[in-house]
Amino acid sequence: QVQLVESGGGLVQAGGSLRLSCAASGRTFRNYAMGWFRQAPGKEREFVAAIDYSGAIKSYADSVKGRSTISRDNAKNTVYLQMGSLKPEDTAVYYCAVRSSLLGLKGLDYDYRGQGTQVTVSS
Repeated sequence: QVQLVESGGGLVQAGGSLRLSCAASGRTFRNYAMGWFRQAPGKEREFVAAIDYSGAIKSYADSVKGRSTISRDNAKNTVYLQMGSLKPEDTAVYYCAVRSSLLGLKGLDYDYRGQGTQVTVSS
């Protein structure tokens, strides 16, 4: 059974930072792109960041570019999202997802996703 479990969310003040983690189990995803999307109350799901299977290609939404870094550890079947200079508008549930292609993740297509972790940024 495939599981993606996110962690690292929480309440943080504006300007602070968080590191989200997503551990996959049930199979290896070393040949899959992994990434993050988020959804705030009353808003549509939004792509955040994605990384290809090798870790060499990364893609970010304009809203987080320059203050976020996505990385992965294939030996641990884990993807990370380091976010800094957090803003209240970053408040959302953050979901980890995997897909055979990075482009697919950018299009919010996924093969598996986690249950999400809440990130709340206070002003």
